[in-house]
Amino acid sequence: MPSNFKQFEAIVHTLARLPRQEPTTQPATETPSLHPFDSRNIHPNLPHRVKELFDDGHYPEATLLAFKYLDKKIHRISGIAKSGFSLMMDAFDGATPKVKLTPMVTMSEKDEQEGYRFVFAGGMKGIRNPRGHEDALVDDPDTCLDHLSFVSMLLRRLEQSGYA
Repeated sequence: MPSNFKQFEAIVHTLARLPRQEPTTQPATETPSLHPFDSRNIHPNLPHRVKELFDDGHYPEATLLAFKYLDKKIHRISGIAKSGFSLMMDAFDGATPKVKLTPMVTMSEKDEQEGYRFVFAGGMKGIRNPRGHEDALVDDPDTCLDHLSFVSMLLRRLEQSGYA
């Protein structure tokens, strides 16, 4: 055992004679974090003001502006002089919709068209309207991002159907 201790002691003495160097530390490179709009894939065509409102903590206002954008888009596509819930119900109306999302040949395509009619209209009534009419409504960032993701999904569905 003494020989092992002597070897260890020799190693320690050798290390003690080495010049001391401070460890070189490099500043940690910060990975740029994605903006929540990028990580949630919020539609890029939404007005830039939506992002500004979100960044400033005005979540209900950001949601409202996104829904207003969607409303104006459907108004422009359909030519119907209404807004909100009634615009969506008329624009996506059953037999002769002004905004046609499917060929409406099979029962499944007809069901999809009708389903989206209620999805668009429900978003206006259930999400947009309270933010347009209530003063004391407070949303958190995640709720706002959910709403903006919802609008983004609807905008992409329009694009898939050929509406730019």
